Amino acid sequence: FVVVEKDPVLCQRLADEGYLFVEGDATDDTTLETAGVRRAKGLVTAVTSDTENVYITLTARGLNPNLFILARAGEEGSELKLRRAGASKVISPYIIGATRMAQAILRPSVVDFIEIAAPGHNLEVQLEEQRIAPGSALAGKTLLESNLRREFNIIIVGIKKADGHMVFNPAPETLIEADDTLIVLGEYPAIHKLETIAGRGRS
Repeated sequence: FVVVEKDPVLCQRLADEGYLFVEGDATDDTTLETAGVRRAKGLVTAVTSDTENVYITLTARGLNPNLFILARAGEEGSELKLRRAGASKVISPYIIGATRMAQAILRPSVVDFIEIAAPGHNLEVQLEEQRIAPGSALAGKTLLESNLRREFNIIIVGIKKADGHMVFNPAPETLIEADDTLIVLGEYPAIHKLETIAGRGRS
């Protein structure tokens, strides 16, 4: 990834820590082009000003119509503006934080489970997503035929279809198709093996 930053002090810190960065204003076309926005798959705009996030989103969308843009919203009402500007997804840290605090009181066991399964919180059990590549050995098989649970002890929590439809707790007869994204829960070594199978063609 490439960081776009206009603060010289922070740019020096990025350089010292070995990160790729472009010094400049992210609302400027030239800066984003220098950062490679035209060939990028995704962009995260998370500056503290919602107005600047809107400008960055507008600029990036104009330079790359197919770009996935994740935008930060700080104020109520900014989400709609960011989506109108071209954001693919909008996240409000304040809303997420408030919801998490409420859930920690109302459903503490659920929150504990999510924290355990989140990447980086537990080295053994992780909740991950894995795209099924065209030609994968899993494409065209049902969950039962795939033997993922039996061979790898992986739980398929959901399947996101290519059209964006999400299938929660899929049945054993659910068909795995190319470009599906499996939402899985399991140990890291098993998930690593799944990555290999999901991206590998039939032999």
